[in-house]
Amino acid sequence: MSVSPASSRAGWHTSQPAVPGRPPGGQRRPANTAAPVLTVTLNIPLACEESLTPAARRLLDAAREMLERGDAVISTGTVPAERRPDPLPAGRAPARPLAPTIPALHILASSRSVLRDGEPLPLTRLEFDLLLHLVAHPRRVFTRLQLLNAVWGYEHAGVRTVDVHVRRLRGKVGVDVPLVTTVYGVGYRLADDARVTIDRTG
Repeated sequence: MSVSPASSRAGWHTSQPAVPGRPPGGQRRPANTAAPVLTVTLNIPLACEESLTPAARRLLDAAREMLERGDAVISTGTVPAERRPDPLPAGRAPARPLAPTIPALHILASSRSVLRDGEPLPLTRLEFDLLLHLVAHPRRVFTRLQLLNAVWGYEHAGVRTVDVHVRRLRGKVGVDVPLVTTVYGVGYRLADDARVTIDRTG
């Protein structure tokens, strides 16, 4: 019996007689007999039989014995290979996955309201003023004292007040929206990839 590679499947076709008796060894049953047919498909790696489990080895020996007696026939079929993506045409680069869209903020200065993708955000007066001040001065870093003076109008309040309002502003806008960047050891500034527009007439 030839040994098929590990990537092959073997289909063992066995026939059981309708009446007692068995044809002589080595003689196959005619194809037009009415005896029932049992089809068994085995998927056993045959490249190294020493690695087979005892149960798999007994099953393989039984199948070989049936083949030698003529009680079975063997047919082999290749296991379908995994379909690989079609090759790209020459000179064409693979398409890059689309980056997630960052929600946009729209500030209506006159009505003191902020829209996130058209939906209003419930900002307090100080949260709105803090956002408006940062957006009006992009790429500029402000210390906490500078923000206290510009937004709160005084400097004697605790600098941690700025941290609290920045945290609340980030939470209301959403963690998926880059808005305020922390410059460690200095203060805060508007994020580089923030999508914010200001409407001074709205």
